[in-house]
Amino acid sequence: MAVIEVTDLRKRYGDRTVVDDVSFAVHEGEIFGILGPNGAGKTTTVECIEGLRTPDDGTVRVLGHDPLRDGTDVRRLLGAQLQDSKVQGNLEVGEALAMFASFYDDPADADDLLDLLGLAEHRRVRFRKLSGGQQQRLAIALALIGRPRVAVFDELTTGLDPQARRDTWRLVETIRDRGVTIVLVTHFMEEAERLCDRVAVLDRGRVVALDTPAGLIDRVGGEQQLRFVPSKTLDDAALRALPEVTGVDRRGDQVVVTGNGEVVHAVTALLARAGIVARGLRIDQRNLDDAFVALTGHDPSADATPEEDR
Repeated sequence: MAVIEVTDLRKRYGDRTVVDDVSFAVHEGEIFGILGPNGAGKTTTVECIEGLRTPDDGTVRVLGHDPLRDGTDVRRLLGAQLQDSKVQGNLEVGEALAMFASFYDDPADADDLLDLLGLAEHRRVRFRKLSGGQQQRLAIALALIGRPRVAVFDELTTGLDPQARRDTWRLVETIRDRGVTIVLVTHFMEEAERLCDRVAVLDRGRVVALDTPAGLIDRVGGEQQLRFVPSKTLDDAALRALPEVTGVDRRGDQVVVTGNGEVVHAVTALLARAGIVARGLRIDQRNLDDAFVALTGHDPSADATPEEDR
């Protein structure tokens, strides 16, 4: 079942088209990723889903509702953590949750959310005193206080240290396991590869690919590389004769073997038969970074800050 349907969505600012004929559907129970370089139109797209922006063309439906015409219904069904989610600095964690809970007829249990998000001990702490990771966890709690069926997280882990980022990933998976469908806007490839069931890649306002992370990686070829220094003389011709091997290169003493399928097993089996130890063995394989660069021509490591669509 599709909980979000976006069809031929367009949004312009003056003579600049930010979102151009974007279409996709988000299925119930999945974590759906929206990836793209800065300025690709990711945030504008989700703001149209949330009812915060008016599309110039196309349609958006959230569980059958138009976010603009049926705003009250959509706000009841959809929770959102905005790209820059802040509350008043002197507001305590518990006060912020109580305030947001007052907006709903049947809010979630605040104590349960505080326990889930590791904020129970910070109930009386003011927002400005929280760490970056704690502020993000509070943003998640505020997005979930209305018991939404869908949650949108926009650049949720930007600015967090690696440990806080991984802690947040585990929270996202827990929330999905509780029955909430999640739309995750990110430019972190590792995050999308770890969390997302499917991914829409946006570039210059258009969807250039829509697939599972593994499917996107397969599009650019699933080749792997083995790098090692053989413990004794190794005949490159024997490696090239393996059907899984597509290339053999020498870099000083190091042998670099490229291949696909069961190339790791094939090469290590050949070395074992020859009594050769692969010293310093390293195995590299294609990942979502490679797929992203191939699809957009853009280096994701260049996106150090959240996107600016406008």
